[in-house]
Amino acid sequence: MDVMSGPYLIRGSVSLPEAELIWRFSRSSGPGGQHVNTSDSQVELRFDLAKTEALPEVWKTRALDRLANRLVGGVISVRASEHRSQWRNRETAAVRLASLLAEATAPPPKPRRATKIPRGINERRLREKKQRAQTKKGRTGRDW
Repeated sequence: MDVMSGPYLIRGSVSLPEAELIWRFSRSSGPGGQHVNTSDSQVELRFDLAKTEALPEVWKTRALDRLANRLVGGVISVRASEHRSQWRNRETAAVRLASLLAEATAPPPKPRRATKIPRGINERRLREKKQRAQTKKGRTGRDW
């Protein structure tokens, strides 16, 4: 159970390169007993998005543009400290980073094409609106 369950796919056949991942461990403030105070179970995973060769150039520019507010010097970092074990926190951080990159490299949605409302539908709406106004106008009790 010491082996990571990677490779972590971003999308298609592109995955996070293990060699480019920078791991840092620190003391977690998360759940656990007395032992958790002395074990380094919080994980910080860093990935240099600006210098990576693993992503296609189009994806890389898209990700750099979309994640600009999260990058520090072209490096994106993700933290995980939900679990007691360091191994599970490593898994969580890697999956989180992969899904973040998948979302950031996704192609932009197709632009919405403006469509014209058919004349018949618009006329029917206006006719029903007028009829409703007449119904409400007939409820006033001015002629008593």
